[in-house]
Amino acid sequence: MATVTIYDVAAKAGVSIKSVSRVLNNEPNVSPTLRTKVEEAAASLGYRRSLSARSLAGASSSLIAVLVDADLTIEHWKSGRGSDYLGRLEFGALMEARQVDYHLMIELVDHNSPDLERDLMALLNSIRPEGVILTPPNSDNIAVMDVLDAAGTPYARIGPEAAFDRGFCIEMDERRAALEMTRHLIDLGHTRIAFVTGPVAYGASRRRLAGYRDAMAEAGLEVAPAWVVEGDFTFNSGALAMEKLHQTAPDITAIFASNDDTALGVLQCAARLGLSAPGDVAVAGFDDSPGAGFSTPDLTTIRQPVAEMAAAAAQRLIPPLRRLLKGDANARVIVPHDLIERQSTAQSVR
Repeated sequence: MATVTIYDVAAKAGVSIKSVSRVLNNEPNVSPTLRTKVEEAAASLGYRRSLSARSLAGASSSLIAVLVDADLTIEHWKSGRGSDYLGRLEFGALMEARQVDYHLMIELVDHNSPDLERDLMALLNSIRPEGVILTPPNSDNIAVMDVLDAAGTPYARIGPEAAFDRGFCIEMDERRAALEMTRHLIDLGHTRIAFVTGPVAYGASRRRLAGYRDAMAEAGLEVAPAWVVEGDFTFNSGALAMEKLHQTAPDITAIFASNDDTALGVLQCAARLGLSAPGDVAVAGFDDSPGAGFSTPDLTTIRQPVAEMAAAAAQRLIPPLRRLLKGDANARVIVPHDLIERQSTAQSVR
């Protein structure tokens, strides 16, 4: 089958090659009539633009890059348990990009690297993305944002903690969500509730811990130092936290883990220690990953709208989609969350 070219599109639309190029490269001052005529001709012919040709011509790359944390992503892969965070992120952005023939590229970034700025600038010069989606903790990395600003590359930040005037900020109210989950446990009669944190480099960890403390203070409940255990968003850290809590705070009746992987580690270790959930200890997580619905017992958790946040980020970075938002392309967007109640939490019996 012969490849459809820009010449075929021009002939089908009855316009010049230059006009087709202006439409396909999203140049300004293109009339709606011309844009419609060219887009309809391209669609009817099944025309797809060449990424390499656009790059050589200096036109828009139609490429959005997603920067994800190297350490945690690699740890999840090596563990064999994986994490669906990246999959949901990709899906949300891809479903938007594919509507307008844009492409998505995932890049691992070591936010602790001494060569971060140099490596990031080399990446930008190499792939020339039209926009970049930053995921935690890069979404709060000042050095990363400085490089992107210097390069003139638009960016959207997933779950930022501060500097909301920089880039497009797409987030959920994690502090509020953690407060709601802790309230849920308190409403079930739990007063001795432990919390397993995430990595200190992640703003999400601090916000979720703050929400837990807010709810405990609101209910007039003190938080014993032994009830807060450091984790790192991994299954193994949840198991280690459960072991530690069993030794140092055996009177707790509920554990709120800062993500589902950690909560699943808590559940497995509790079973190994002879503790039933939710009978001896109620367990809650945060994310609503696939594993949360298949664990024994299935996990009460906060549904984090990862795909929806990625979609909102893509909509603001891809010019044809941003135009559709009109006045709704706000710099800061809050995406709603849900509390999903399952069998791992129940009324306290102690």
